[in-house]
Amino acid sequence: MFYLTLVICFFAAILLTPLVKKLAFKIGATDKPNHRKVHVKIMPRLGGLAIFLSFLIGVLINNPDGEYHLPILIGGIIIVLTGMLDDVKEISPKLKLAGQVAAAAVVVIWGNLNVDFINLPFGGKIEFGFLSIPLTMIWIIGITNAINLIDGLDGLAGGVSTIALLTIAGMSIIQGNMYVSVMALILAASTAGFLLYNFHPAKIFMGDTGALFLGFMIGVLSLLGYKNVTFISLIIPVIILGVPISDTFFAIIRRLVNKQPLSAPDKSHLHHCLLRTGFSHRQTVLLIYAMSTVFGLVAFIFSQATVWGSMIVILTLLIAIEIIVEKIGLIREDYKPLLNFMKGIKPINMKNNN
Repeated sequence: MFYLTLVICFFAAILLTPLVKKLAFKIGATDKPNHRKVHVKIMPRLGGLAIFLSFLIGVLINNPDGEYHLPILIGGIIIVLTGMLDDVKEISPKLKLAGQVAAAAVVVIWGNLNVDFINLPFGGKIEFGFLSIPLTMIWIIGITNAINLIDGLDGLAGGVSTIALLTIAGMSIIQGNMYVSVMALILAASTAGFLLYNFHPAKIFMGDTGALFLGFMIGVLSLLGYKNVTFISLIIPVIILGVPISDTFFAIIRRLVNKQPLSAPDKSHLHHCLLRTGFSHRQTVLLIYAMSTVFGLVAFIFSQATVWGSMIVILTLLIAIEIIVEKIGLIREDYKPLLNFMKGIKPINMKNNN
C-alpha cells in the first residue's frame, strides 16, 4: 500500500504542476531575469505548491503516526504560505525570516522537538539547557535557507533535496524510525514528480514556496532521528546535507573576507563557480547531484564506523571539500593555501630523491 502511495504522490506532482504553472502566471508569481540569474525569460515560480499539495495527498492517504506529526504539518503550512507570499509579492527579508521563525517555533516550542544534550565521543556530555530551543530553531532555519541558497539552477535544489531525503529515509529505516522514513519518501516522490518540469530546461521554478518548504522539512526530519544522541551521530545530518551547508558556510566566509554584508547577493555560489569553470548548465547540476550522493554514501559509512574510523572519515571529507573549494574559487580566486602547500611539498620530495 505504501509503495502505491509513493506512485500516487509522484503522478500527483506531474498532474498538479501544469495547473500551478497557470496559477502562477495568473497571480503574478513570476521570476524576471536580471544580472544575477541564469534564465533569460520570465518564468513561473510557484512550483513548490505542487510539491506541497502532492506531499499532503500522500500524508492523507498514508496517515503516518508520529509524536511531532501535527506540529510539523502546521509548521509546513506556515512556511509554504511565507514562500507563496514572497513568490507573489517579493516580501522583505525580515518578513520572510519572521515566517521561518514562526514555522520553526511551532515544531520546537509547541511540538517540543529540541536537542537537549549530546554525548561526547570519549566520555561526558554537553547539556544545552535553555539554549536547546534557540539552537534547534537555528538548525531548522539554517537548513531552510541553505536549500533556498542553492536554488540557482534548473532542478538543482529539487534534485539535491531528493537525494538528501532518500539518504535520510535510508538511515531512518536502518534505525527503525519508520515515521521519518515514510515522511521523507513521500516528500522525495512528490519532488521527483515536479523535477520532470523543473530539470533543465525548466518549464517552472519551485520558487521560495518549494525551496523554503523542502529546507524546512529536511531540517526537521534530519533532527528527528538524532536528538539526544552522541556527538558522532549528530554529525550524520550535517554530512547528509553537506552540499547546501558547505555552500552556505563558504558564502558567509566569502562575504567576511570580501568585507560584504552577510545578506549581500553574489554570483559566487557553488553552481556559479562550476559554470565559470566551463561546465554546462546540465553538467553543473549533475555534478552537484553526484556530490550530494557522495555525501549521502559518506554518511552511511560514517554511521557504521568506530569512533576513530569516523574521525578519519571526517578528516578525509574536510580535506576533499577544501581542495574543491580552492580549485573552483568558492571563496576567492587567489585563495589556495592547501593547493599551494601541496605544490611546495612536491619539489622537496624531488630534491630528496635526487
